[in-house]
Amino acid sequence: MLEAGPRVVAAGVDLFADALDAQAVPVTRVEWRPPMDGTADDLATVVGDPRRATANETAVSRMVASEARLVDVGPASEVLGLERGTFLHAGPPLDWERASGPMRGALVGAMLFEGLAADVDEAERRLAGGEATLEPCHHHGAVGPMAGVVSPSMWMFVLEDPVHGRTAACSLNEGLGKVLRYGAFGPEVVERLRWMSAVLGPALAGAVRHHGPVDVKAIVTQMLQMGDEGHNRNRAGTPLFLREIVADLVESGTSTTDVAEVARFVGGNDHFFLNLVMPACKLATDAARDVPGATVVTAMARNGTDFGIQVSGTGDRWFTGPAEVPDGLYLGGYGPDDANPDIGDSAITETAGIGGFAMAAAPAIVRFVGGEVADALAATQRMYEITLAESPAFGVPVLGFRGTPTGIDVTRVARTGILPQINTGIAGRVAGTGQVGAGLVTPPPGVFREALAALAGLAPQAVLASQAPAVRG
Repeated sequence: MLEAGPRVVAAGVDLFADALDAQAVPVTRVEWRPPMDGTADDLATVVGDPRRATANETAVSRMVASEARLVDVGPASEVLGLERGTFLHAGPPLDWERASGPMRGALVGAMLFEGLAADVDEAERRLAGGEATLEPCHHHGAVGPMAGVVSPSMWMFVLEDPVHGRTAACSLNEGLGKVLRYGAFGPEVVERLRWMSAVLGPALAGAVRHHGPVDVKAIVTQMLQMGDEGHNRNRAGTPLFLREIVADLVESGTSTTDVAEVARFVGGNDHFFLNLVMPACKLATDAARDVPGATVVTAMARNGTDFGIQVSGTGDRWFTGPAEVPDGLYLGGYGPDDANPDIGDSAITETAGIGGFAMAAAPAIVRFVGGEVADALAATQRMYEITLAESPAFGVPVLGFRGTPTGIDVTRVARTGILPQINTGIAGRVAGTGQVGAGLVTPPPGVFREALAALAGLAPQAVLASQAPAVRG
């Protein structure tokens, strides 16, 4: 039996394999992890759901088939029907009492911008008194970066998916430095917002209407082949977008002075295109929603206090846990003690298969979020283990144009213990501070345990058991 010598395969803990290595015995190592604690029974129930395979195939096929075209730009009061005194925010539902520093700062800035308060003290007093209505962007078919605060007078990108007949919206990117999305609310922040509503928004609206629908998904495909990953790196995507609309901007009737100012503003902000990538990704993930039995994640979002996910098979229900502080690089004299827990709807990019899932396409990202080039490659390769498909549109050049890992599967996360990789900006924990760094973060494991338990409760065998008549003794 041993004429050819033993062939040894070691799975799990390295102790056995290391001992064989020390004795010069060839060994094949297989990486293995136990399922997340407390998930074994729910995992067996969900994996045994006869609907699951077909449901996931339906959800993922809808996700990758989605298109994203920029069709208009307009104020949130018109685009989303927001009324005066209503503000949207990033992440799952939140109230003022539980809001973090940057979220409070952004809400204060929105109150000042809308003329609902004369100063910071009055804004805080009115917000604490419940005089403003706070609702998640996701509940209105929208997404918002970082604090994600949207007020009625702010202008929004409007994207359309003609395949599934859906729309999604996102605010315009404010640029760098002290900005509302990071919780800053000083006079320069409010003044910039007013310029965006008076000049930037109308100019972009004129350009888009003159141009016709802009294929945002096609630009995302190009930028991934040019060193971007679509979340923290959009250095190629922004000029590609500007090139697409600049002639229409000139021909739309906008004054020469405003055209120059708008082109300078957009071209000088590498992150401008992020606010188009995000609604494009929301269109993709929303297409996968509401498929009974599907275990595909359709949203990951953070409000600076909670991290929440939504899953196709459980509809609009949020599964939440404490948001964690990203691990990364800090600006100037800032450090981890200055950082707020993770915040923003921008993890919709990872949910759709880019961002942290496409870091191998953008190895230079490690100079912004930390780590080595090998870490960027490893992050993308690791995400294939928790996803159901590879994107036919978004290829990774260094991996032979292999499609990015797409369709996060709750059961695969629970079975492997591998959590989705997100790269993100870091907001200062004190209201008004602004951005303090950028880094990497993962969701709290508990949100996947809760989602798995909910899916198990909806599985046919679980439903039948709950409906069975009691046995009388």
